[in-house]
Amino acid sequence: MSIAVTTWSLEQTSPADQLPAAAPDGDVRIVRAEVPSPEFVRFLYASVGADVRWTDRLGWTYAQWQEDLDRPAAETWVAYDRGTPAGYVQLDPQDDGVVEIVYFGLIPAFRGRRIGGHLLSKGVARAWDLADRWPGRAQTKRVWLHTCSKDGEHAMDNYLRRGFKLFDTKVEEEPDLTSPGPWPGAHAG
Repeated sequence: MSIAVTTWSLEQTSPADQLPAAAPDGDVRIVRAEVPSPEFVRFLYASVGADVRWTDRLGWTYAQWQEDLDRPAAETWVAYDRGTPAGYVQLDPQDDGVVEIVYFGLIPAFRGRRIGGHLLSKGVARAWDLADRWPGRAQTKRVWLHTCSKDGEHAMDNYLRRGFKLFDTKVEEEPDLTSPGPWPGAHAG
């Protein structure tokens, strides 16, 4: 079986485009995962993407995860709620000062608590100042991402509220796959 999936591409072309969200109540921290850990990032990917059918990287080997994380200026920023990982944003450095937010989201138990807008705001800010942490990297000129009709119901609204502008829309047929989540059988749906 296949399903029609709409993919929207959005961008910011200036740091002035940023519209930060207010910080949520409580002890929520956004911390860069400075040690490239395939185990940890795969856990985040599988846990965040379980109910929105993230499956493209589930078959990756340890070496593929390590290679992806070891790229210069590739960064993973993790939201912690009272010390527990709640979600993440992964920055993919590209040529000519372009940074893609390649993955962003929250583990389902942490959604609906205003953590997502805060995490996205911090991730976008870190995309804009990426060159400050990576000598020799060109200053960021563009931050972009894509979201699709399989993503959470509030994803597009969050991106628009953070100052992203739509620049492309595509509709494609995709296999109707279900992600197993962080372990087989963890996600019923």
